[in-house]
Parts: sequence; structure tokens; C-alpha cells
Amino acid sequence: MSAGLSGGRRVAALVLLALVFVMEGNDIAAMSLAVPRLEGALGLAPTSFGLVFTALLIGIGIGGATLAPLGDRVGRRPLIVFGCLGVAIATLATTTASTITAFLIWRFLTGLAFGACLANVSALSAELAPAGLRATIMAVVSAGIPLGLGAAGFMAPSVVAIAGWHGLFVVPGLLAAALALLLGYLLASGPPEAVTQAKGDAPKVPQIELFRKPWLFPFAVFATLLSLNALNLYLLTSWLPVVLPLANFTMDQAAFVFGIVQFAGIGIGVAASLGIDRWRPAPTLMLMFGAMAACFAIVALGTSGATQSTLLLMVGVGGASGGAMVLPALCAYLFTARQLSSAIGMGVLVARISAFCGPLLGQAILSAKAGPGTFFFAAAIPAALCVLTCFALPAALKVRQSEEASA
Repeated sequence: MSAGLSGGRRVAALVLLALVFVMEGNDIAAMSLAVPRLEGALGLAPTSFGLVFTALLIGIGIGGATLAPLGDRVGRRPLIVFGCLGVAIATLATTTASTITAFLIWRFLTGLAFGACLANVSALSAELAPAGLRATIMAVVSAGIPLGLGAAGFMAPSVVAIAGWHGLFVVPGLLAAALALLLGYLLASGPPEAVTQAKGDAPKVPQIELFRKPWLFPFAVFATLLSLNALNLYLLTSWLPVVLPLANFTMDQAAFVFGIVQFAGIGIGVAASLGIDRWRPAPTLMLMFGAMAACFAIVALGTSGATQSTLLLMVGVGGASGGAMVLPALCAYLFTARQLSSAIGMGVLVARISAFCGPLLGQAILSAKAGPGTFFFAAAIPAALCVLTCFALPAALKVRQSEEASA
């Protein structure tokens, strides 16, 4: 597939693929930023939205496991284009919702479209990247997630002033529609090169290969890291705009902090990806997750002022966003090219089992009136568990090396 694009078109394709992640981050933030405003507009209490946040994750998991792996066989283009189109329709339709059930349905359908699309966006960015910079290019492309989250936080007051809470969904919906048209025109058709060159060896159901030896161990390590980081990411992105006002931030200040920590995540994610490409994956990720755990623990103590807390959250929440950027890039080192969409898609599904707990955990903490300290202490635990999981990463990386050497 990548061979069908010239140098200039490859760069344009990577820019548009990055914008898909910008759109995802903006779309994820839309619901989080809308929730505090829906109580006044529709009479819906913020604590009733836990299942709505989870519905998006369920949709992403199902789409990633059942639809995304088709990209390894039929090509990335149709999954990406129709995924963006599905996101556009479902996100714009969310503006018509007035009940928890309606929000739940539209967010589930949005997640389903995202699940089909995003794994193929990551896989295609790896195929378009130079061999020695795959993790970095994948991370830079997926930097669109924290960029979109951050932009949504900064834009929220202006967007709401102009179009009400509905505008928070109109922006990512229109962006998704535009990307569907542009990517449909730009991307080449056809299956990935690795499948074209080895049709006889490609499994009919590529997902199953990941649950057999020797690939089960690296997939387990990859999925565990994704799961723990996804729990943190969705705990934080779902409830941070609600928790910060409980810690004496105004609603607009909370939106600003929500935005600034996401931009910090871009720098953290790019730095970590360079560490994976140019240094060693395990120590790089240990440093990132260890710093996250420490920062959340300090914020949980409640002894820091607003400025110090913001700086600590830039490392903590930014690290979770950076982890979402860099962890899929591990696939370029853990698995072969013909396994990329399947590995990322199945990783997303397994991760969502843990990520479902994120919004619900935040809802339980807030419903129990446990306070911001408990919330941030809860965020420190998954980060610390990621540090422990990274001890298994060197052995997982050797599996692909052994398989390629024997082949």
C-alpha cells in the first residue's frame, strides 16, 4: 500500500493520519467537557454519565477486534475512510441527544467507528515511516490525541459561548467528515505489502495467531501495558474537568488545565518514542510511568498549590496521553508488519476491558464524595503497575527477533 504513494503524498498522508488522531482526541474531550454543562441545559447530573463514557470504550473495543483486523487483508484505506465517515455521522447525531440513553447509543456507535479506523491509522503510519523511525513516526502521528484533547479544552469556552454544548460535538464531527473525503482521495487502495508478498502464509483469522505461541507472551505484555494506561487515560480524561473544580479550580481554569496537560503529553510521548527508537524500550517506559506514579501521589497529598499541581499534572496526565501515543508504536518492534492491525486492534479490545473501569471508578469515587486526593491516588496505582510490567518487556521483544532469525 505504501509503495503506491510518492514522497510528497506520503508526507500528506501522514499529516492527515495525524489529524484523524486530533479528531479522536477532540471527540473524546467533547463528552467530558459537555458533562458539567448538561446539568443546567438538560437537567442531567454529571454522576449519571459513567456508562456513557464506558459506551464509547465498548464500541472502540468491539470495532478494534472485529473490524480493524480486516485492514490486514483488504487494505487500510476502506477501514480508515468509512471509519471517519461513521464517526462524523454518530458525533453530529450526538447533538440531538437529550437523555442518558440517547447519549449512550450515539457514543457507542462513535466508538465502533473509531475502533475500525484507528488501528489501521497506526498500522499505515508504520508502513509509511522509515524503518529506523517507526516508533517515532507512529508516536508523532498519534500525538494528535493529546493535541485534540488539549485544543478542545482551550476552545471549549469559546465554542460553548457561540453554539452551546452542541458545538463541542459539531467541531470533531465536521473534521471527521472532511478527513473521510480527503483520505479517500489520497490513500492508495489494496492490501498491505506484507500480505501481498506472502499471501500463502497469511492466516485467515490473523487475530488468533496472537493467542498462540510464540506470540502470546509479547501480546500479553503489550496488552497489559495498554490496559493499565487506558484505565488511567479514561479515568483522567473523563473526570478531570469535574474533579478539578472540587480542588478549588474554576470551571474555565479546569478546562485550561485539561488542555495544557494534554500538550505536555505530546512532548512526553515524542521523547519516549525517541527513547524506544534510539535507546531501549523498557528503561524508557519505566522512567515515564514511574514519574507519572510519583506525580499523582504528590498531588493526592493535597499539599501543592495550584501552580505546582498543574505542573505535576502535566507530567502525570501528560504521561497517560503520551503512553497512548507511544505504546501502539511498540507493535513495530514486537510484531511483524502483517500483524500490525490485528495486534493493535486486539490490544485495544483487551485494553478496553480494563479501560471500562476508568470512568466507572471515577464515578464511584465522586459518588462516595471521597475527594480529589483519593481520585489522584487511584491514578497512581496503574502507573506503578506499568513500571512492574516493563520488566517483562525485554523478553517479549526477543520473540520477534527469534522468529525472524529462524525464518
